[in-house]
Amino acid sequence: MNAQTATPSTFPQASVPAEARVVLRGVSWQTFKALMADIGEDRSCRIAYDQGMLEIMVPYEQHEEPKILIAEFVTATADELEIEIRQLGSLTLEREDLTRAVEPDTCFYIQNESQVRGKEIKLPNVPPPDLVVESDYTHSSLNKFNIYAALGVPELWRYSKQSLQVYQLVDGEYQPTDKSLAFPFIPIAEIPGFIEQSKTIGQRASVRLFRARLREVLP
Repeated sequence: MNAQTATPSTFPQASVPAEARVVLRGVSWQTFKALMADIGEDRSCRIAYDQGMLEIMVPYEQHEEPKILIAEFVTATADELEIEIRQLGSLTLEREDLTRAVEPDTCFYIQNESQVRGKEIKLPNVPPPDLVVESDYTHSSLNKFNIYAALGVPELWRYSKQSLQVYQLVDGEYQPTDKSLAFPFIPIAEIPGFIEQSKTIGQRASVRLFRARLREVLP
């Protein structure tokens, strides 16, 4: 199929099986936007677009559960610190001037929460999220790091194969680090263990254990 002549009706949502990754090349920004409008916001697939290359993916259950728990851990941390954060899930982050767009598994405004509270998120009129989370059960066909770096996202968490890596944006590139920029005291290396524990003790029990651990390390 020629992506340059594709129309939105070519890609019915129901035709994409679970965890399928469809990659199209030569997709103009106008075609990308028309396709997204045709699919609509109430959809299970996620997209990434990088200067003419479009990836459409529907996640596995194994993809979803870690990111849900990581989001719970982030919100639990905010509650323990009694600070405001704004979680926006798989919000489409896009900039037409850069011809790039991406939907993280979940994202948060933390340091910049007060600047975007109650506002529509339209880049670059507001800052990008302070933290994005990606749960990679299978390998993405696009280098999402390049997209997030171009958008200026300062911190990225990537969960894959029972491991959580943290990256900070330094001089336009992501550098691995063992500490979170937003929450430097969080025991990052312990988070995969809490995720694994949830498979036997349950999600809520795992979150409660994480909260208890937080209280031990909070400054």
